[in-house]
Amino acid sequence: MKIAFLTPEYPHDYTGSSGGIGTSIKNLATGLLAEGCTVRVLVYGQNEDRLFDDNGIAVQQIKNIKFKGLSWFLTRKKLERIIDDLFNDKQIDVVEASDWTGITSFITPEKCPVVIRLNGSDTYFCHLDQRPVKWINKFHEKRALKKADGLLAVSQFTADLTNEVFNLDKKFTTIPNGIDVEKFKSKSTQNGSNIPNFESNEILYFGSLIRKKGLLELPLIFNQVILKIPNAKLKLIGKDVPDIISGNSSTWKMMQPLFTKEALAQVEFIGSIPYQEIKNHIEKAAVCVFPSFAEALPVSWIEAMAMEKAIVASNIGWANEVIDNGINGFSVHPTNHLEYANKIITLLINNDLQRQFGDAARKKALERFSIEIVAKQSLSFYKTVTKKF
Repeated sequence: MKIAFLTPEYPHDYTGSSGGIGTSIKNLATGLLAEGCTVRVLVYGQNEDRLFDDNGIAVQQIKNIKFKGLSWFLTRKKLERIIDDLFNDKQIDVVEASDWTGITSFITPEKCPVVIRLNGSDTYFCHLDQRPVKWINKFHEKRALKKADGLLAVSQFTADLTNEVFNLDKKFTTIPNGIDVEKFKSKSTQNGSNIPNFESNEILYFGSLIRKKGLLELPLIFNQVILKIPNAKLKLIGKDVPDIISGNSSTWKMMQPLFTKEALAQVEFIGSIPYQEIKNHIEKAAVCVFPSFAEALPVSWIEAMAMEKAIVASNIGWANEVIDNGINGFSVHPTNHLEYANKIITLLINNDLQRQFGDAARKKALERFSIEIVAKQSLSFYKTVTKKF
Protein backbone atom coordinates (compact mmCIF):
# COMPACT_ATOMS: atom_id res chain seq x y z
CA MET A 1 0.00 0.00 0.00
CA LYS A 2 1.13 3.58 -0.71
CA ILE A 3 0.54 6.07 2.11
CA ALA A 4 1.16 9.82 2.23
CA PHE A 5 1.29 11.98 5.35
CA LEU A 6 0.41 15.68 5.14
CA THR A 7 2.13 17.54 7.96
CA PRO A 8 3.59 20.92 8.99
CA GLU A 9 6.59 19.23 10.63
CA TYR A 10 8.99 16.35 10.16
CA PRO A 11 12.22 15.62 12.08
CA HIS A 12 15.02 16.21 9.58
CA ASP A 13 17.75 18.83 9.15
CA TYR A 14 16.21 19.94 5.84
CA THR A 15 12.70 20.51 7.18
CA GLY A 16 13.37 22.58 10.31
CA SER A 17 12.19 22.13 13.89
CA SER A 18 9.74 19.38 14.74
CA GLY A 19 7.65 18.36 17.74
CA GLY A 20 5.65 15.34 18.78
CA ILE A 21 3.54 15.15 15.62
CA GLY A 22 6.61 14.96 13.40
CA THR A 23 8.19 12.30 15.60
CA SER A 24 5.04 10.17 15.64
CA ILE A 25 4.76 10.41 11.84
CA LYS A 26 8.37 9.34 11.32
CA ASN A 27 7.92 6.42 13.73
CA LEU A 28 4.78 5.28 11.92
CA ALA A 29 6.33 5.79 8.49
CA THR A 30 9.26 3.59 9.48
CA GLY A 31 6.87 0.95 10.79
CA LEU A 32 4.84 1.03 7.58
CA LEU A 33 8.01 0.60 5.50
CA ALA A 34 8.72 -2.57 7.47
CA GLU A 35 5.22 -3.77 6.51
CA GLY A 36 6.14 -3.41 2.84
CA CYS A 37 4.36 -0.08 2.27
CA THR A 38 5.56 2.88 0.25
CA VAL A 39 5.57 6.09 2.30
CA ARG A 40 5.69 9.74 1.24
CA VAL A 41 5.64 12.67 3.66
CA LEU A 42 4.29 15.98 2.34
CA VAL A 43 5.71 18.76 4.52
CA TYR A 44 4.08 22.12 3.89
CA GLY A 45 5.24 25.52 5.15
CA GLN A 46 8.76 24.97 3.76
CA ASN A 47 11.22 27.46 2.24
CA GLU A 48 11.42 25.56 -1.05
CA ASP A 49 9.86 22.79 -3.11
CA ARG A 50 12.12 19.75 -2.99
CA LEU A 51 12.00 15.96 -2.82
CA PHE A 52 14.55 13.89 -0.91
CA ASP A 53 14.93 10.40 0.50
CA ASP A 54 15.11 9.76 4.24
CA ASN A 55 16.08 6.09 4.68
CA GLY A 56 13.37 4.91 2.30
CA ILE A 57 10.78 7.59 3.17
CA ALA A 58 10.15 10.03 0.32
CA VAL A 59 10.00 13.49 1.91
CA GLN A 60 8.47 16.20 -0.27
CA GLN A 61 9.00 19.77 0.93
CA ILE A 62 6.26 22.15 -0.18
CA LYS A 63 6.54 25.93 -0.18
CA ASN A 64 3.42 27.85 0.81
CA ILE A 65 1.97 30.30 -1.70
CA LYS A 66 2.15 33.88 -0.44
CA PHE A 67 -0.62 36.19 -1.62
CA LYS A 68 -2.11 38.75 0.75
CA GLY A 69 -5.45 37.57 2.10
CA LEU A 70 -5.51 34.36 0.07
CA SER A 71 -2.33 32.53 1.12
CA TRP A 72 -4.23 29.95 3.18
CA PHE A 73 -6.63 29.13 0.31
CA LEU A 74 -4.05 29.08 -2.49
CA THR A 75 -1.70 26.91 -0.44
CA ARG A 76 -4.51 24.42 0.20
CA LYS A 77 -5.29 24.31 -3.53
CA LYS A 78 -1.60 23.69 -4.25
CA LEU A 79 -1.62 20.79 -1.79
CA GLU A 80 -4.82 19.48 -3.38
CA ARG A 81 -3.19 19.48 -6.84
CA ILE A 82 -0.14 17.66 -5.50
CA ILE A 83 -2.30 14.97 -3.86
CA ASP A 84 -4.38 14.56 -7.04
CA ASP A 85 -1.27 14.24 -9.22
CA LEU A 86 0.32 11.68 -6.89
CA PHE A 87 -2.89 9.65 -6.75
CA ASN A 88 -3.42 9.75 -10.53
CA ASP A 89 0.20 8.68 -11.04
CA LYS A 90 -0.49 5.77 -8.66
CA GLN A 91 2.16 6.98 -6.22
CA ILE A 92 -0.25 7.14 -3.27
CA ASP A 93 -3.46 5.32 -2.25
CA VAL A 94 -4.45 7.38 0.80
CA VAL A 95 -3.34 10.55 2.58
CA GLU A 96 -3.31 11.07 6.34
CA ALA A 97 -3.34 14.55 7.89
CA SER A 98 -3.30 15.78 11.47
CA ASP A 99 -6.14 17.75 13.04
CA TRP A 100 -3.92 20.73 13.92
CA THR A 101 -5.43 23.92 12.36
CA GLY A 102 -7.46 21.80 9.90
CA ILE A 103 -5.18 21.89 6.88
CA THR A 104 -7.57 19.69 4.84
CA SER A 105 -10.61 21.92 5.37
CA PHE A 106 -10.52 23.16 1.76
CA ILE A 107 -8.59 20.26 0.24
CA THR A 108 -10.91 18.01 -1.73
CA PRO A 109 -8.98 15.47 -3.81
CA GLU A 110 -10.82 14.03 -6.80
CA LYS A 111 -10.43 10.39 -5.75
CA CYS A 112 -7.80 10.04 -3.02
CA PRO A 113 -9.31 9.29 0.42
CA VAL A 114 -8.27 11.56 3.29
CA VAL A 115 -7.79 10.29 6.84
CA ILE A 116 -7.36 12.59 9.84
CA ARG A 117 -5.55 11.38 12.95
CA LEU A 118 -6.23 13.33 16.14
CA ASN A 119 -3.06 14.36 17.94
CA GLY A 120 -4.83 17.34 19.47
CA SER A 121 -6.24 20.30 17.54
CA ASP A 122 -5.73 23.92 18.52
CA THR A 123 -9.35 23.96 19.72
CA TYR A 124 -8.70 20.86 21.84
CA PHE A 125 -5.59 22.30 23.50
CA CYS A 126 -7.18 25.70 24.07
CA HIS A 127 -10.05 23.93 25.85
CA LEU A 128 -7.62 22.05 28.10
CA ASP A 129 -5.61 25.25 28.71
CA GLN A 130 -8.84 27.16 29.43
CA ARG A 131 -8.00 29.92 26.96
CA PRO A 132 -9.87 31.24 23.91
CA VAL A 133 -9.31 29.64 20.51
CA LYS A 134 -8.99 31.62 17.28
CA TRP A 135 -12.32 31.29 15.47
CA ILE A 136 -10.59 30.69 12.13
CA ASN A 137 -8.67 27.70 13.52
CA LYS A 138 -11.81 26.21 15.02
CA PHE A 139 -13.67 26.73 11.74
CA HIS A 140 -11.01 24.95 9.66
CA GLU A 141 -10.53 22.14 12.19
CA LYS A 142 -14.24 21.37 12.40
CA ARG A 143 -14.70 21.52 8.64
CA ALA A 144 -11.75 19.19 8.06
CA LEU A 145 -13.13 16.63 10.53
CA LYS A 146 -16.60 16.72 8.94
CA LYS A 147 -15.15 16.18 5.44
CA ALA A 148 -12.68 13.39 6.29
CA ASP A 149 -13.12 9.92 4.82
CA GLY A 150 -11.67 8.26 7.90
CA LEU A 151 -11.03 9.38 11.48
CA LEU A 152 -8.38 8.14 13.89
CA ALA A 153 -7.44 9.27 17.41
CA VAL A 154 -4.33 8.51 19.43
CA SER A 155 -6.43 8.24 22.62
CA GLN A 156 -10.09 7.71 23.41
CA PHE A 157 -10.01 10.79 25.64
CA THR A 158 -8.89 12.93 22.69
CA ALA A 159 -11.65 11.47 20.51
CA ASP A 160 -14.36 12.10 23.12
CA LEU A 161 -13.22 15.64 23.94
CA THR A 162 -12.87 16.52 20.25
CA ASN A 163 -16.49 15.50 19.65
CA GLU A 164 -17.49 17.60 22.64
CA VAL A 165 -15.63 20.82 21.77
CA PHE A 166 -16.79 20.74 18.13
CA ASN A 167 -20.31 19.54 18.96
CA LEU A 168 -19.86 16.51 16.70
CA ASP A 169 -20.90 12.90 16.94
CA LYS A 170 -18.16 11.27 14.88
CA LYS A 171 -16.84 7.73 15.20
CA PHE A 172 -13.09 7.60 15.77
CA THR A 173 -10.92 4.50 15.68
CA THR A 174 -8.36 4.70 18.49
CA ILE A 175 -4.79 3.74 17.57
CA PRO A 176 -2.08 5.07 19.91
CA ASN A 177 1.23 6.61 18.96
CA GLY A 178 4.02 4.09 18.67
CA ILE A 179 7.79 3.95 19.07
CA ASP A 180 10.64 1.66 18.13
CA VAL A 181 10.84 -0.27 21.39
CA GLU A 182 14.11 -1.89 20.31
CA LYS A 183 15.74 1.50 19.90
CA PHE A 184 14.44 2.61 23.30
CA LYS A 185 15.84 -0.22 25.35
CA SER A 186 17.91 0.21 28.52
CA LYS A 187 21.47 -1.06 28.65
CA SER A 188 20.50 -3.38 31.50
CA THR A 189 18.00 -5.09 29.21
CA GLN A 190 20.46 -5.26 26.33
CA ASN A 191 23.15 -6.98 28.40
CA GLY A 192 20.63 -9.33 29.99
CA SER A 193 21.16 -8.20 33.59
CA ASN A 194 17.79 -6.44 33.89
CA ILE A 195 19.23 -4.58 36.88
CA PRO A 196 19.14 -0.80 36.44
CA ASN A 197 21.72 1.51 38.02
CA PHE A 198 20.12 2.75 41.25
CA GLU A 199 22.91 5.15 42.21
CA SER A 200 21.15 8.04 40.48
CA ASN A 201 19.07 10.62 42.33
CA GLU A 202 18.29 12.32 39.03
CA ILE A 203 14.75 13.34 38.10
CA LEU A 204 14.34 13.90 34.36
CA TYR A 205 11.82 15.95 32.42
CA PHE A 206 12.13 15.99 28.65
CA GLY A 207 9.82 17.84 26.29
CA SER A 208 9.06 21.48 25.53
CA LEU A 209 9.33 23.90 28.44
CA ILE A 210 5.78 25.24 28.24
CA ARG A 211 2.96 26.04 30.66
CA LYS A 212 0.56 23.39 29.29
CA LYS A 213 3.05 20.63 30.13
CA GLY A 214 3.07 21.65 33.79
CA LEU A 215 6.45 23.35 33.81
CA LEU A 216 5.25 26.11 36.12
CA GLU A 217 4.14 23.44 38.61
CA LEU A 218 7.39 21.48 38.47
CA PRO A 219 9.47 23.98 40.52
CA LEU A 220 6.89 23.86 43.34
CA ILE A 221 6.95 20.06 43.22
CA PHE A 222 10.76 19.89 43.23
CA ASN A 223 10.95 22.31 46.17
CA GLN A 224 9.14 19.67 48.25
CA VAL A 225 11.45 16.89 47.03
CA ILE A 226 14.56 18.84 48.06
CA LEU A 227 13.24 19.23 51.60
CA LYS A 228 13.37 15.43 52.00
CA ILE A 229 16.22 14.52 49.62
CA PRO A 230 18.66 17.47 49.47
CA ASN A 231 20.95 15.76 46.94
CA ALA A 232 18.19 15.07 44.41
CA LYS A 233 18.77 16.59 40.99
CA LEU A 234 16.31 17.82 38.38
CA LYS A 235 17.38 17.77 34.73
CA LEU A 236 15.31 19.62 32.13
CA ILE A 237 15.72 18.87 28.42
CA GLY A 238 13.74 20.60 25.70
CA LYS A 239 13.00 23.78 23.82
CA ASP A 240 12.30 26.87 25.93
CA VAL A 241 8.93 28.13 24.66
CA PRO A 242 7.42 31.63 25.06
CA ASP A 243 4.41 31.76 27.36
CA ILE A 244 1.24 32.42 25.39
CA ILE A 245 -0.75 33.66 28.42
CA SER A 246 1.69 36.13 30.02
CA GLY A 247 3.58 37.03 26.86
CA ASN A 248 6.88 36.22 28.56
CA SER A 249 9.54 35.20 26.02
CA SER A 250 10.90 32.35 28.16
CA THR A 251 9.15 29.72 30.27
CA TRP A 252 12.52 28.83 31.83
CA LYS A 253 12.91 32.43 33.10
CA MET A 254 9.41 32.20 34.57
CA MET A 255 10.31 28.94 36.32
CA GLN A 256 13.49 30.09 38.04
CA PRO A 257 11.94 32.42 40.68
CA LEU A 258 9.54 29.61 41.63
CA PHE A 259 12.37 27.39 42.88
CA THR A 260 13.77 27.84 46.35
CA LYS A 261 17.45 28.79 46.44
CA GLU A 262 18.35 25.25 47.55
CA ALA A 263 16.23 23.63 44.84
CA LEU A 264 17.48 25.85 42.00
CA ALA A 265 21.06 24.89 42.83
CA GLN A 266 20.12 21.29 42.01
CA VAL A 267 18.52 22.06 38.63
CA GLU A 268 20.23 21.60 35.27
CA PHE A 269 18.56 23.06 32.18
CA ILE A 270 20.17 21.64 29.05
CA GLY A 271 17.84 22.97 26.37
CA SER A 272 17.19 21.26 23.06
CA ILE A 273 19.36 18.32 22.05
CA PRO A 274 19.41 16.04 18.99
CA TYR A 275 16.61 13.48 19.22
CA GLN A 276 18.99 10.53 19.02
CA GLU A 277 20.73 11.70 22.22
CA ILE A 278 17.67 11.68 24.47
CA LYS A 279 17.98 7.96 25.14
CA ASN A 280 21.29 8.48 26.97
CA HIS A 281 19.70 10.96 29.35
CA ILE A 282 16.71 8.70 30.03
CA GLU A 283 19.16 5.90 30.85
CA LYS A 284 20.83 7.98 33.59
CA ALA A 285 17.60 9.08 35.28
CA ALA A 286 16.08 7.43 38.34
CA VAL A 287 12.61 8.89 37.74
CA CYS A 288 10.97 10.63 34.78
CA VAL A 289 8.31 13.25 35.45
CA PHE A 290 5.54 14.55 33.18
CA PRO A 291 3.18 16.92 35.08
CA SER A 292 1.22 17.89 31.98
CA PHE A 293 -2.19 19.57 31.72
CA ALA A 294 -2.67 19.09 27.98
CA GLU A 295 -1.66 16.15 25.77
CA ALA A 296 -3.26 13.72 23.34
CA LEU A 297 -0.96 10.73 23.83
CA PRO A 298 2.65 11.82 24.44
CA VAL A 299 5.49 9.92 22.75
CA SER A 300 7.94 11.01 25.48
CA TRP A 301 6.03 9.03 28.13
CA ILE A 302 6.16 5.89 25.98
CA GLU A 303 9.88 6.32 25.35
CA ALA A 304 10.54 6.48 29.10
CA MET A 305 8.33 3.43 29.67
CA ALA A 306 10.21 1.44 27.02
CA MET A 307 13.46 2.37 28.79
CA GLU A 308 12.06 0.78 31.99
CA LYS A 309 11.89 4.05 33.88
CA ALA A 310 9.71 4.73 36.88
CA ILE A 311 7.37 7.56 35.95
CA VAL A 312 5.33 10.11 37.86
CA ALA A 313 2.89 11.64 35.40
CA SER A 314 -0.29 13.68 35.26
CA ASN A 315 -3.59 11.94 35.98
CA ILE A 316 -5.67 13.94 33.50
CA GLY A 317 -7.76 12.27 30.79
CA TRP A 318 -5.38 10.72 28.27
CA ALA A 319 -2.91 9.80 31.07
CA ASN A 320 -5.06 6.89 32.22
CA GLU A 321 -4.64 5.31 28.78
CA VAL A 322 -0.86 5.32 29.23
CA ILE A 323 -0.08 4.95 32.94
CA ASP A 324 -1.84 2.44 35.19
CA ASN A 325 -1.48 4.12 38.56
CA GLY A 326 0.47 2.02 41.04
CA ILE A 327 1.29 -0.64 38.44
CA ASN A 328 3.66 0.86 35.88
CA GLY A 329 3.97 4.36 37.32
CA PHE A 330 2.28 6.92 39.51
CA SER A 331 -0.27 9.44 38.23
CA VAL A 332 -1.03 12.60 40.23
CA HIS A 333 -2.71 15.90 39.40
CA PRO A 334 0.02 18.49 38.64
CA THR A 335 -1.36 21.06 41.08
CA ASN A 336 -1.18 18.62 44.00
CA HIS A 337 2.46 19.53 44.61
CA LEU A 338 2.97 17.71 47.88
CA GLU A 339 1.46 14.42 46.74
CA TYR A 340 3.34 14.63 43.45
CA ALA A 341 6.61 15.21 45.33
CA ASN A 342 5.88 12.36 47.73
CA LYS A 343 5.47 9.94 44.82
CA ILE A 344 8.84 11.02 43.44
CA ILE A 345 10.43 10.63 46.87
CA THR A 346 8.88 7.17 47.29
CA LEU A 347 10.54 6.05 44.07
CA LEU A 348 13.90 7.64 44.80
CA ILE A 349 14.20 5.77 48.10
CA ASN A 350 12.70 2.46 46.93
CA ASN A 351 14.83 0.67 44.36
CA ASP A 352 12.57 -2.36 44.32
CA LEU A 353 9.58 -0.22 43.37
CA GLN A 354 11.63 1.50 40.67
CA ARG A 355 12.43 -1.91 39.19
CA GLN A 356 8.84 -3.14 39.54
CA PHE A 357 7.40 -0.09 37.78
CA GLY A 358 10.13 -0.16 35.13
CA ASP A 359 9.50 -3.81 34.26
CA ALA A 360 5.74 -3.26 34.04
CA ALA A 361 6.19 -0.09 31.99
CA ARG A 362 8.32 -1.79 29.35
CA LYS A 363 5.89 -4.69 29.21
CA LYS A 364 3.04 -2.28 28.41
CA ALA A 365 5.17 -0.44 25.85
CA LEU A 366 5.89 -3.74 24.10
CA GLU A 367 2.27 -4.89 24.14
CA ARG A 368 0.49 -1.64 23.23
CA PHE A 369 2.87 1.02 21.90
CA SER A 370 5.33 -0.97 19.77
CA ILE A 371 5.52 0.59 16.30
CA GLU A 372 5.14 -2.86 14.74
CA ILE A 373 1.71 -3.22 16.38
CA VAL A 374 0.67 0.38 15.67
CA ALA A 375 1.75 0.14 12.02
CA LYS A 376 -0.29 -3.04 11.49
CA GLN A 377 -3.34 -1.43 13.12
CA SER A 378 -2.96 1.70 10.97
CA LEU A 379 -2.49 -0.28 7.78
CA SER A 380 -5.63 -2.30 8.50
CA PHE A 381 -7.57 0.94 9.00
CA TYR A 382 -6.28 2.48 5.75
CA LYS A 383 -7.44 -0.63 3.86
CA THR A 384 -10.98 -0.32 5.24
CA VAL A 385 -11.09 3.33 4.09
CA THR A 386 -9.74 2.71 0.59
CA LYS A 387 -12.20 -0.17 0.03
CA LYS A 388 -15.01 2.40 0.03
CA PHE A 389 -13.56 4.12 -3.07
